[in-house]
Order: sequence, then structure tokens, then C-alpha cells
Amino acid sequence: MTLKVTVGRTLMRTLLRVATTSVAAVATYYFVYWFGGALIGSILRGPLPNWIAVATSLLIAIFVTCYVWMQSGSSQVSLFECVALGSLVTGTIGFSVGFFGPMLFTPQAKSGSQAGNFRYWTLGFMLGAMAGAMYWRVRSDAPEPVRAARPTVVGGIDERR
Repeated sequence: MTLKVTVGRTLMRTLLRVATTSVAAVATYYFVYWFGGALIGSILRGPLPNWIAVATSLLIAIFVTCYVWMQSGSSQVSLFECVALGSLVTGTIGFSVGFFGPMLFTPQAKSGSQAGNFRYWTLGFMLGAMAGAMYWRVRSDAPEPVRAARPTVVGGIDERR
């Protein structure tokens, strides 16, 4: 029975990591492509070549994907890591809701996705940072699991004697 529960928890945790990482990857790509490209284009006073926007957004999306995947699977996390992961995940979910929601539900609106983005991704970012801090606080109050001591081998000498 415990093996079945352990396998079920591991499978659910892995599926949640895959879903979280996928949402973070797609939302980061679109966010950097549209907002980063517009910001750099306004700074350079002209349109940004498409290949630069695609390459930059793809590189940043890969970085965020790797960060979210590694941090969501680690057992020892600091306050900064919890806050960063919480804000990234909920910020990207908020961005996805604000970007794709108006396109799906009100396609005739002229600037619905733009107005939704400014509201939802900032709200998701801030709420995720607070949730990450609360998660770290609750987790740091939990008792540490007791682990069996392993024998230490230093310089080829076994210290068990």
C-alpha cells in the first residue's frame, strides 16, 4: 500500500512540475517576445528584426524553464528561491490569462489583451511572491526529517572504526 501511495505522489509531483514548467516556458516566450521586442524597438527608434526578438525570447524562455524545473524539484530552498519561483509561476499564469483570455472571449476588443496583461501578470507576480514567502515560512517551521548517518570516508580511510 505504501509503495502505491509513494508512486502516486511521485507521479503527481512530476506531472505538476511538467505542467508548471510548460506554462512558464510558453508564457515567458510570449511575454519577452511581445513586450521585450516592443521595449527594445522603442529604445532603438525602429522596428526590431524578427530573428533577434525570437532568439532573445527563446533564450530567456529556456533559462526560465530550466530554473523552474530545477527549483520545483529541489527539497532545500531559500526564501529568495521560494519567492522567485512563486512569482515566476503565478506571474506567467497571470500573463497567460491576461494575454490569451481576451483573445478567446472577446476577440472584437481592440486592446483587451494589452489591458489584461498589465493587470493580471503584475497581480500574479505580486501574489506569487507573497505565496512563495508564506510557503517558505510554513516549510521552515516544519520539523526536519531524520536521516540515518552515513559513514564518512576521508582520504581512503574509513572512519567507522
